Amino acid sequence: MEQISVSPVFVGRSTETDLLAAALRRAEAGDPQTVLIGGEAGVGKTRLVEEFLDSAAAAGAVTVLGGCLEIGAEGLPYAPLATALRRLYRQLGPELERAAAGMEGHLARLLPDFGEADGEPNDEFGRARLFEHTARLFERLAADRTLVLAVEDLHWSDRSTRELLAYLIRTLHRSRVLIVTTYRSDDLHRRHPLRPFLAELDRLRTVQRLELDRFGQVEVAAQLAGILGTEAPDRALVDRIHRRSEGNPFFVEELATAHRQGCPAGLTESLRDILLVRVEALSDETQQVVKFAAEGGSCVEHGLLAAVLDEGEEPLIEALRTAVGANILRPDTDGEGYRFRHALVREAVSDDLLPGERHLINRRFADALEQDPALVGDEVRPARLANYWYHAHHPARALPAALEAARAARRRNAFAEQLRMLERALELWEEVSEDVLEHTLRPYDWAETYPPCSCDAGRHDTSCDRLRQVDVLAEAVVAARRSGERERGLSLAKRGVRLVDEQRDPMRAAWFRMQRARMLGHLDRPGGSAELAYAHRLVADLGPSAVQAEVLALEAAHAMLRRPTHEHLATAERAVRIAREVGAGSVEAHARMTLGSLLADFDDPDQGLAELAAAVEQARALGVPDLTCRGLNNLASLLVQLGRAEEAERTAREGLEAAGSTGLLGNTGAILTGNLAEALIALGRLAEAAGVLDAWAEDPSRDSHHAFLSRLRAELALLADDRAAAEAALAQAVAAGRHEQPQHVLPTVLVSIEIAARWGSPLAAREQILEVLDREPAGQQTLLLLPLLVRAAAVEADARGLPAAGPGRDGVLARIAAAAEGYRPQVPLHQGWARLLDAELARAHGADTAGHWAEAIAPLRVAG
Repeated sequence: MEQISVSPVFVGRSTETDLLAAALRRAEAGDPQTVLIGGEAGVGKTRLVEEFLDSAAAAGAVTVLGGCLEIGAEGLPYAPLATALRRLYRQLGPELERAAAGMEGHLARLLPDFGEADGEPNDEFGRARLFEHTARLFERLAADRTLVLAVEDLHWSDRSTRELLAYLIRTLHRSRVLIVTTYRSDDLHRRHPLRPFLAELDRLRTVQRLELDRFGQVEVAAQLAGILGTEAPDRALVDRIHRRSEGNPFFVEELATAHRQGCPAGLTESLRDILLVRVEALSDETQQVVKFAAEGGSCVEHGLLAAVLDEGEEPLIEALRTAVGANILRPDTDGEGYRFRHALVREAVSDDLLPGERHLINRRFADALEQDPALVGDEVRPARLANYWYHAHHPARALPAALEAARAARRRNAFAEQLRMLERALELWEEVSEDVLEHTLRPYDWAETYPPCSCDAGRHDTSCDRLRQVDVLAEAVVAARRSGERERGLSLAKRGVRLVDEQRDPMRAAWFRMQRARMLGHLDRPGGSAELAYAHRLVADLGPSAVQAEVLALEAAHAMLRRPTHEHLATAERAVRIAREVGAGSVEAHARMTLGSLLADFDDPDQGLAELAAAVEQARALGVPDLTCRGLNNLASLLVQLGRAEEAERTAREGLEAAGSTGLLGNTGAILTGNLAEALIALGRLAEAAGVLDAWAEDPSRDSHHAFLSRLRAELALLADDRAAAEAALAQAVAAGRHEQPQHVLPTVLVSIEIAARWGSPLAAREQILEVLDREPAGQQTLLLLPLLVRAAAVEADARGLPAAGPGRDGVLARIAAAAEGYRPQVPLHQGWARLLDAELARAHGADTAGHWAEAIAPLRVAG
């Protein structure tokens, strides 16, 4: 007679059930909700979720469950979302296909059932598009029904899954969606990657945390009554089991089963013994199956188990039936495999294996999977095979398997998992013989400008045609950058610099230097200019190449944001020529965008605008959305600065539409929103500008503290004469700003000067303009400096005659005038600013006339 260890009665949890029911009601009303359920292993998270999903389905909701898999250090990329989509496909069929219409190529990266993945590049922007289309799919599915998505075991989640979930939680607005997740709180050590994820979600209004407590004695008694089939269990038994289990429902089940088997005193205090006691009571044949299942992963397919054990179908089914009957294994929800009823049991079984025994089992899994790849799904096969060979301690097979798993992760835009596999490959490299490396590794399909061999074209060595350790290191650098692991990327790039012989292979040495410069820029640290200068020296005398063009383009772009000179203008022009010569279209478009901005900086705004516009069209033709958005951003910003605000408004809106349709709002949305608001302010449409900024800030998925946006809020507050709001927004802008870039620094200083002057601190305003003049070389930032110089001169004019303002006043005015000397304004807006400066300087000396102001009004009126 089967002995039931799981209580047929759902015990307690009324508070938690009420909270979930309330969240479901809010989701049904169009207010999407998320509930994060935490608790120690065995406390009943899965039972709570199962009961809730049953009740939600009975109420008419569509429910779907996906679980994170414990494979290696982290799970497979997107595993729970892929499982959930596959189950939705089985539930909804054609409905899901209609909801995915037009997005199948993107969604195929999550679920191959959608067909072939699109041919777009596997870069960080491709991942953003995948996230955007996944969110759109859920919005369509929940248009006329409530959808409940449950994700279990988030403590095993890979970073890509966490980031996709966070994106869904932040961006699903006015959708009838409820997301429920579970995680094992006792596994969250201080540096566990789930901790910052949970902390980030805690700030959102639509997210609730729910921590499951252990059972009290009354609940343990009710659980035992259900398990033992009695209305009133013996009080002494309840006391003993409650004390030994400490109220953990899973341990209550284990101890109740031990009691029914007549061995209540046979258990040690060791947790492993508690967990293994029922396994050890099984026959040897069933124990063997359980051991293999433990090494197979969180869920192991029936066909794979059969191939590995090779004991015949009938004995396997009999052993599995015994293990399921003993509540050690349970059929997977999809009905294609088996998983342990509780992960703690699987861990205990795996830990109880001898090292050689574990290696042998993993070897058999790997061999079986290589002989018949169809035993597991396409999307999980590379990572499963990589982990089997790794735990089999077979470096010669584990290394190429890790590389293949990295390729598969990259194809799915799961860059964090790609990085993990590449780092595993680097770890294994020294353990593999040269002969094996020579015959088993195939070259990586590079998507970056990394040189294809380890020597220049004039000294090609055929040994460079195979994959080398430095190649894997280079791809790991790219994966680190794309996954946002900038510190790790910086370290890997430094390792690459040490590994490459720059005398023999200057181009690859330059490539690694360039990557270091990029990482330093992302981290807002000094040193990027020096790395780019070093890279420039390495490639300066080599023949034209994509690397050489990109080094020059990055050097020019880096300078453009800081202190550009005519030399950098020439560098950008050379980058364009080389990129065009070698056919590096994306690098060429990137360099042309920089060139256009520099031309406008150096007194040729019309040519600069033309070059920028042409670069945007080139990026569109190449199908590179991130470059297109970058170009539209630069173009809108330049149009505002040139006094063409109506065109700037149209361009910024076009950029926001392009970013939204390609999933890039998270990358460029804030600055394009700022461009739009800035254009509206210039046009005098202040309420509309405030609405644009408020809409961005109200979206919980957006960074509302972007330096640019905060500075614009401060400007609007000044125009409304709201000192408190202006000072608060200015403080946010300063805290979030990049302090090296004049495009952020100078307008922010202008706001600060305005606040100081308007509310009675002219000397503080003077101090700030002197700091700027000490830092900014005259004649190189005039386009940004002019408005600041005009306001500083106005402050001095307003303070004329005040005794405290007298000392040093003439010197300040002389420095303001000198900063604008030699500037030849080319467009009406700049001509108007220049005439305004003349008028304010004259007013500061008490010598202004009506003619001064008339000369300023005329060009400003033309500029609108």
